[in-house]
Amino acid sequence: MYYEKKTRTLANTICAPPPSPFFFESNAIVPQITVVVVSSIANGQTMSDEEHHFESKADAGASKTYPQQAGTIRKNGYIVIKGRPCKVVEVSTSKTGKHGHAKCHFVGIDIFTAKKLEDIVPSSHNCDVPHVNRTDYQLIDISEDGFVSLLTDNGNTKDDLRLPTDEALLTQIKDGFADGKDLVVSVMSAMGEEQISALKDIGPK
Repeated sequence: MYYEKKTRTLANTICAPPPSPFFFESNAIVPQITVVVVSSIANGQTMSDEEHHFESKADAGASKTYPQQAGTIRKNGYIVIKGRPCKVVEVSTSKTGKHGHAKCHFVGIDIFTAKKLEDIVPSSHNCDVPHVNRTDYQLIDISEDGFVSLLTDNGNTKDDLRLPTDEALLTQIKDGFADGKDLVVSVMSAMGEEQISALKDIGPK
């Protein structure tokens, strides 16, 4: 950063700063104007040439999970195992030796793939717990390639989800839609993934 000081009179004459606030010439008082030009040089660019881009420093993944002490996580709760959001179907606590720390053995089911995962964590340590949300949408249409069109609360459509892979749920949705019934599906979301998890309601069209 450097400062460049330029002194100009109203007649655009550059002169050194006088000892008094006024510059006298030919018995005329000419007001003096001092212009200070501030420039910033970084990598050969001035401040006016620089483009400033402000981005959020928050980690986008930070809001996907929150820490919770392993010893407080119970069955039917949620936990992240091997980077996957899981529902806890079994939890047991054991101690290893006289001075050992209690350890929690978790058995979880991936909420999107239904795959069984296990993990052992000291009860005093924190585990990552996913934020799991459920949102209900009215089913509008099913495309030939398996995508669904859902009606949102603001009247727009959500068209980026496929039919569920669970065979029983898939059959329920397809049969209900073919019969012309009004269908409301429940969409589960966690850690950046979404999937239809339940058929909320079936009613006559």
